[in-house]
Amino acid sequence: MDTPVEDRTATQDAARIGDLITPALLLDRERLDRNIRRLASRARDLGVTLRPHVKTAKSVDVVRRLFPDGPGPITVSTLAEAEYFAGHGYRDMIYAVGLSPASALRAMQIGRRSGADIRLLLDTVEQADALAGIRSATGMAGSVLIELDCDDHRGGLKPDDPRLIEVAERVVASGWTLAGVLAHAGESYALNTPEALERAAENERQATVHAAERLRSHGHACPIVSIGSTPTAHFARSLEGVTELRAGVYMFFDLVQHGVGVCAIDDLAISVLATVIGTKPEKGWVLVDAGWMALSRDRGTASQPVDQGYGLVCDAAGRVFEDVIVAQASQEHGILTVRPGSQRKLPDLNVGDRVRILPNHACAMAAQHEVYNVVAGTRPDIEARWPRIRGW
Repeated sequence: MDTPVEDRTATQDAARIGDLITPALLLDRERLDRNIRRLASRARDLGVTLRPHVKTAKSVDVVRRLFPDGPGPITVSTLAEAEYFAGHGYRDMIYAVGLSPASALRAMQIGRRSGADIRLLLDTVEQADALAGIRSATGMAGSVLIELDCDDHRGGLKPDDPRLIEVAERVVASGWTLAGVLAHAGESYALNTPEALERAAENERQATVHAAERLRSHGHACPIVSIGSTPTAHFARSLEGVTELRAGVYMFFDLVQHGVGVCAIDDLAISVLATVIGTKPEKGWVLVDAGWMALSRDRGTASQPVDQGYGLVCDAAGRVFEDVIVAQASQEHGILTVRPGSQRKLPDLNVGDRVRILPNHACAMAAQHEVYNVVAGTRPDIEARWPRIRGW
C-alpha cells in the first residue's frame, strides 16, 4: 500500500508550536502590541498622524491591531496590498512607489471599484505628464505626492531642485491634485548612534518642510508633509511642519534595526520555527530544515558591526542562544554555528529539537510565508493563524 503524502493543511489545526510542520513563521502577539503602542505614543507626543506602512505585515489581522477603532490611514508598497486592504475597508492610502502609467491606471481602477483614495508618488516631469493620459483613459483624476531625496538614498527630487516646481505645475496642468510631498530617510539604516539618528531625523524634517514651503510660495497648498523611516520615526525630537509619520518594520523589528540601535532583541516579534535535522560535531555544526527559502537571503547585518549571519538562534520558547547564528544557508538547509571569535559553545541540540530563528530583515522573512502562527511570549500555544498576502 502506498504511504499517503502528508497534507500540510492538516497542521492548520495544530494547537501548539510543537505540532507545526517546519519551517513555520511565528508572530509574538505581545511583542507586536508593545511595538505598536510605542510608536503610536511617539506620534501622539510629536503631534502628527501616524500612517503605518503595511508592506511588512501584509495582513489585515495585524493592521487591525494598529487601528482598533476601525480602518485608518495606511501606506502600501504594492497595488496588491492596495486592493487587499481596500477590500477590508481601508480607504486612505499612499502608494509609496514611483508611478508608471500602468500602475497609475490600475490604482485608479481599484479606487473606482472600492471607493479608496489611493494617492500616487512621482518625481519627474514625464510622470506628471502621463497623468493626463490616465485621466482620459479612466475619466478620473486623483492626487499625487512628489517624492523628495533628503539623503541621497534613492529616487526623489532634492528640496531645492528647480524641477520641483515644474513637476508640481505639470501635475496641476494634467488635471490632478498635488497633495503634498513625501520623503524617506533610508540612509538612517546605515547609522548606529542616537546622535546620528537624531541628526538624520532632523535633516529629513528640514528637507521635507523646506520643499513644502517652496511649493506653497508658488501657490500650491501642499497639505500633506509626509516623512518616515523606522529609525528616524523613533529618534525624531521635533516634527514641526510635518503632518504625518510613516514606518513599517517597527511592528515586528529585526536584527538590522537592533544593529542600528532602534530596538532590543526582546522586541523582535517574528521568527521562523525550524527543526534540527542533523549534527556535525567535528565541524561545530547543527543542521536545521530552514534555509534561505524560509529565512530569505537578506544579509542586512553583514555591513554592521555585528554580523548575524542569516539570523540569530533561540530555543523553542524564544530564549536567545548567545552568539549562535545561522552561518550558512542553502535553499532548504541552515547551518547553525557559534559566531566567529566567540568563546561560547553550541547548545546541546539533538535531531528533532525545535529552534526559533530571528530575522535579519522582517519584511523579507515574512514574505517567504503565507501565514503567521500567533503565539504569546514563551507559551507553546498557537492562539491564531493570520493569513498574509503576497505578490504585486
